[in-house]
Amino acid sequence: MLPNTGKLAGCTVFITGASRGIGKAIALKAAKDGANIVIAAKTTQAHPKLPGTIYTAAEEIEAAGGKALPCAVDVRDEQQINNAVEKAVEQFGGIDILVNNASAISLTNTLETPMKRVDLMMNVNTRGTYLTSKACIPYLKKSKIAHILNLSPPLNLNPLWFKQHCAYTIAKYGMSMCVLGMAEEFKGEIAVNALWPKTAIHTAAMDMLGGSGIESQCRKVDIIADAAYSIFKKPKSFTGNFIIDENILREEGVKNFDVYAIKPGHPLLPDFFLDEHPDTIIKKVESRGAVPELKEEKPQPPPKPRSGAVEETFRIVKDSLTDDVVQATQAIYQFELSGEDGGTWFLDLKSKGGNVGYGEPSHQADVVMSMSTDDFVKMFSGKLKPTMAFMSGKLKIKGNMALAIKLEKLMNQMNARL
Repeated sequence: MLPNTGKLAGCTVFITGASRGIGKAIALKAAKDGANIVIAAKTTQAHPKLPGTIYTAAEEIEAAGGKALPCAVDVRDEQQINNAVEKAVEQFGGIDILVNNASAISLTNTLETPMKRVDLMMNVNTRGTYLTSKACIPYLKKSKIAHILNLSPPLNLNPLWFKQHCAYTIAKYGMSMCVLGMAEEFKGEIAVNALWPKTAIHTAAMDMLGGSGIESQCRKVDIIADAAYSIFKKPKSFTGNFIIDENILREEGVKNFDVYAIKPGHPLLPDFFLDEHPDTIIKKVESRGAVPELKEEKPQPPPKPRSGAVEETFRIVKDSLTDDVVQATQAIYQFELSGEDGGTWFLDLKSKGGNVGYGEPSHQADVVMSMSTDDFVKMFSGKLKPTMAFMSGKLKIKGNMALAIKLEKLMNQMNARL
């Protein structure tokens, strides 16, 4: 872990979405130096699934040694942003650092994304970042520290990152384009950078997206907080960078990254938008024993008949079902399989004891997955990671994404049997 230096003592840090998760972790790291934290977030009353409000975050910040100013702010509302900025300047005398962390996510394709959800992502991610930056810049210009940090990815134009969740990618890349433009516009006055994790980070939002059990494949929020802290220590001349958490911490001399793992030694889920180079992905995937996703297929001799491989897979799945599995999953999956042995199959993990079979389920499916029978068998036997199959277009998913990710966890448990 990166030790605190006291460098941010007395500095004012304005953080959007700071009531929980990554925003709160960055706030607490700065608070340990004795910084003033403006918590600009929406949650004033506890949410049933997402713990934390601006007031509970304020208590934690004060306990860590900082001063806190909780402001109820929806980053879509210009008046609320301006009010929070005015309050911050009135109470602390200025603003030294802005962290644009507030974000909305929906990993859905074009036809599955309602316009209300598109507007939310565009207005929170891109417009919210632009608006909050615009409101803080006059004060940042007067600061000796003067940093804007956006929690957004490097601008990777590989179509892979657009095809399954176009609206989300556009909205996140809008935040990154603010970095590109503003770093140049305010060169010498304000450092403007982006920070993005190398791996999935465990937050309450991640639990909602990925379901329980996802955390073992994640790192703690501390890695982002430490990376942000190391950026804030840099001069204004350090600007226009798209930083990956692990890389900057390596430069800082951090060698042991196990301290950041939820479950040290467990394989980590890579984050979206990073693929250094498609060849690297292929090599990494091959080394994990999965099937390469991005290579052109060489002509293969026709496969021998599979003698009901799909049926056999479902039979083994059926034998693995327990009340605990059904209780933990509470979902019905429908599989539309093309190729030999194909057709419609289902896996019911909602009804007592669970059930599998050919045809449509008796109740409406929560998730519909379409793929070839070959890929289905590979997926259930652990030779093809569902995440990779989805990202490369081999697997199409309709319905509840969180429940689809739950199935991946289940498959990992079954792999030993298949």
